[in-house]
Amino acid sequence: MIAFSRISKQYGRQVLFVEASFQLNPGERVGLVGPNGSGKTTLFRMIVREESPDEGEVSVPKRLTIGYFRQDVEEMSGRSVLDETIAGCGRVGALHHELEALQHAMSDPDDGGDLDVVLARFGEVQEEYDHLGGYALEAQSREVLHGLGFDDERIDGDVGALSGGWKMRVAMARALLGKPDVLLMDEPTNHLDIESIIWLETFLRSFQGALFMTSHDREFMNRVVTKIAEIDDGEITVYSGNYDFYERERAIRDANREAAYARQQAMLAKERRFIERFAAHAAKAAQVQSRVKALDKIDKIELPKQRRVVRFDFRTPPRSGDLVATLEDVSKAYGRRLIYNGFNLTIRRGERWAVMGRNGAGKTTLLRMVAGVLQADSGVVRLGASLKMGYFAQQALDLLDPDLTIDEQLQQDFPQETTGVLRNLAGAFQFSGDEVDKKIKSLSGGEKTRLVMARMLLNPPNFLVLDEPTNHLDLATKEMLVEALSHFDGTMLFVSHDRAFLRGLSNRVLELGGESGHDAQPHIYPGSYVEYVQRTGHEAPGVHA
Repeated sequence: MIAFSRISKQYGRQVLFVEASFQLNPGERVGLVGPNGSGKTTLFRMIVREESPDEGEVSVPKRLTIGYFRQDVEEMSGRSVLDETIAGCGRVGALHHELEALQHAMSDPDDGGDLDVVLARFGEVQEEYDHLGGYALEAQSREVLHGLGFDDERIDGDVGALSGGWKMRVAMARALLGKPDVLLMDEPTNHLDIESIIWLETFLRSFQGALFMTSHDREFMNRVVTKIAEIDDGEITVYSGNYDFYERERAIRDANREAAYARQQAMLAKERRFIERFAAHAAKAAQVQSRVKALDKIDKIELPKQRRVVRFDFRTPPRSGDLVATLEDVSKAYGRRLIYNGFNLTIRRGERWAVMGRNGAGKTTLLRMVAGVLQADSGVVRLGASLKMGYFAQQALDLLDPDLTIDEQLQQDFPQETTGVLRNLAGAFQFSGDEVDKKIKSLSGGEKTRLVMARMLLNPPNFLVLDEPTNHLDLATKEMLVEALSHFDGTMLFVSHDRAFLRGLSNRVLELGGESGHDAQPHIYPGSYVEYVQRTGHEAPGVHA
């Protein structure tokens, strides 16, 4: 279907591919993995002809339809969410909007156009539209948009009024509805909540075309893909299995390669000793020359690249009082929409509360009230004694100084710390070598998230309030963070759509909204997320496992 044949690509001194080959076959679901900057997005851009290899060939059949969901979404305005979604459905989307224009022309007597011509064109368009299944398109569009978290009010509302994250979902809906032969998806879970991620998993497993995607969500990859293509040191290696299989197989291959390297090094050392010992012996001259030539022809085995994440021993926070936060008879509304009505919650020292709920259920509202950045309409939010709070929200990224480098920001925040401690901290969050000299204004959202988390956890608070802390984090950093926080000797209240984070850290679950939406009372589950799933039969409110 799509073939990369011995492609090479580099930008300046940065080499991405060296005579790499790979083939995407019909119906395959392939996860693309590799370190940041290894060339994953470049590979997608080659498929859609936005880039070309320096050498080699990328073969894409002419009649192949390709849907591409990417992180940079174009401007959207002037249409409803529904119309914007339908517009991305290729030919049938174009016909949908032409039908709307023709209907408007027929109903407007002042239009001045030739009604007979309009009627004739309307009949042609309607016939083709019906033949392509267009009349089912609106229902299909609503179904996909509902799955991605939109309610009917938003679906019929102005797309231009949406935030960037919601426009991402519209772009994704367009790509899914187009039913392409090949679907390219670059980090599809970044802006989705857990309910939408679970829906997307189901959709992609039943998708008939080929899927080629990147993701930093291990659970999502495990449930969706059946192959992994790894970019490593300029090559593309394919593993037949999900992400867990890839990790196991990769570890075995690395171990075998290390063993082969050790054997070869021992053999080379033996040969070099022979050459050095008998180099001056005339009787051994022929043997020495023969062995020198043989050594020159041997393909040298290289050690596999080490991908170990830098570990950082986070310090123990000061002890708080037993009662960390208490909410008594709290009510909160936005206009007519009542979020909380007489809500009570007690958070005790050592508890780790995972807050679950559909979009609009009040997850972020709860965290903001506890953090003191939002006032309840009535009731009391009371914090306990000896409390040092760390609050992470996406807005925290704006508190960084854009004109400083990473190193300068850390030195400014922690002037008493040694350079070694700060470099180790930066390394734990994947800033190594010259990367600490990057200006903050040039960092991606994921890099800023890592820096904010690093600053928060060097001298950790005893109460962490975290709103989607894993957004944009790569798998290695997420796993390091879960490992570090699993030993955190404090209290946590958090919202996350990452199931590895939920499983690894929670010992209490607060479910907002439940099966019945906004009107349902919150439910408290006095156990972990794993126990919550076992007890309720679903991984998120109203979404059955």
